[in-house]
Amino acid sequence: MSNQLYINEIKDLFDAVQRSKIFEDQKMMTDAVPLFPVSKINEDYQQLKDTEGFDLKSFVMSHFDFLGARVSIHREEHLPIEKHIEKLWDELTRTAYEEKGTLLKLPKPYIVPGGRFNEFFYWDSYFIMLGLKVSGRVEMMENIVENCSYLIQNVGFVPNASRTHFLSRSQPPYFSLMLDLLVETTQNENLYIQYHDTLEKEYAFWMNGEEDVEKGSGIKRVVRTIQGDILNRYYDAENAPRPESYLIDIEDKENASGEEFYRNIRSGCESGWDFSSRWFADGENIQTIETLNLAEVDLNCLLWHLESTLAKSSALQNRTEKENYFIERAAKRRQMINQYFWDENTEMYKDYHIIKNTKTPSEHIAALYPLFLGIADDQQAEAVAKAVSEKFLYQGGLVTTTKKSGQQWDLPNAWAPYQWLGFKAMKNYGFDDLAEKIKNNWCSNVERVYKNTGKLMEKYNALDTETIAGGGEYPNQDGFGWTNGVYLQLQQN
Repeated sequence: MSNQLYINEIKDLFDAVQRSKIFEDQKMMTDAVPLFPVSKINEDYQQLKDTEGFDLKSFVMSHFDFLGARVSIHREEHLPIEKHIEKLWDELTRTAYEEKGTLLKLPKPYIVPGGRFNEFFYWDSYFIMLGLKVSGRVEMMENIVENCSYLIQNVGFVPNASRTHFLSRSQPPYFSLMLDLLVETTQNENLYIQYHDTLEKEYAFWMNGEEDVEKGSGIKRVVRTIQGDILNRYYDAENAPRPESYLIDIEDKENASGEEFYRNIRSGCESGWDFSSRWFADGENIQTIETLNLAEVDLNCLLWHLESTLAKSSALQNRTEKENYFIERAAKRRQMINQYFWDENTEMYKDYHIIKNTKTPSEHIAALYPLFLGIADDQQAEAVAKAVSEKFLYQGGLVTTTKKSGQQWDLPNAWAPYQWLGFKAMKNYGFDDLAEKIKNNWCSNVERVYKNTGKLMEKYNALDTETIAGGGEYPNQDGFGWTNGVYLQLQQN
């Protein structure tokens, strides 16, 4: 798989395009497909750029193809929501059997989120699979698992999305949960054996650096606490502006402190929460982002699940030594999740600050993970359920944080993944009424927006169900993969 970023080969041109704002959305240029060899485009640009009457936009439009940059959905008739989603599965299906521009090739067809997101996304795909299961589209579920496995085997991990400029980061590691879902759907336990090597490879990626990391610091995605325990954090290998948000990052950096501002930004993207006050040292401003200083509760719960799955797949192969190794790792991590993320004072799961050796103040909905995965005890679950009911559940669904910062992963926005996590988490511990309320509040919000606009959105406003959700670096998108998946799955339960 080519790791060559053609964007690097046209550095000057790319920089000029992004700084001149000829496209409203900076992602347009990263997704463009060159119509000529990149060396030829570069040569033309260098020759022409200083000549009289040179028009940058005309030059770009004549040297690149922008046809695949967006997913547009046109619907004449107003179908019932489930029928609309069934049609959407086909409209959101893509193939990439060869590399095109920044798009990575994948062996199987896949579902894209929609709107400006016209490529395969990692954690989105799990929530898409929830809906594919309801729709009986088992082959597409298998395709998603196979594509993830292909990426892990060839790249070493599943990138944030299937583009060359995402080869420096992943997203929340959902592969083991995808396998659970596929096994549950097909009743084929052999899938754990079939993908054992893939599970191990992904685990090695997240644990890379473990041997060398010192107390109170981090190497890549691994941190060692002051007490000497190993936890994980989100990380990105690059410390440069994100190509897809190039100018935004450069402008935000102007008032930021710290040498690793760009890496902190990118590491926030690996979490899927781009962006949230959860990552900000002052709880308010993106310039204070410090993702690298935190070990996150969601990530460590997902890695507990990966360790547990590796124990299971080892057991199925009678590999006792391996099974015991992963049982021990999972047991140790379970204990550390309670030690480092459970905050006795507020009775809530929080992230852990590696340098300060404290829980972070941010109250956020990733506290659901220990309940979603059955790690919390009954007392902890009851306290989290109380917080969910009092602080996070509004008439339009569960919000992600209790802080209104203008960032899209903060109040007042409700995102599909956390409606499913919330519903399932509450069901796991017998809070059935609360689970129903989460489901009904969000689903009725989705139905209302669909009735008014004919669209399924990327995110929803949970507080003011009269308006469309906002915040973030780009407008709310229509499609939308994980909303479709979670809506269908919730309706089944």
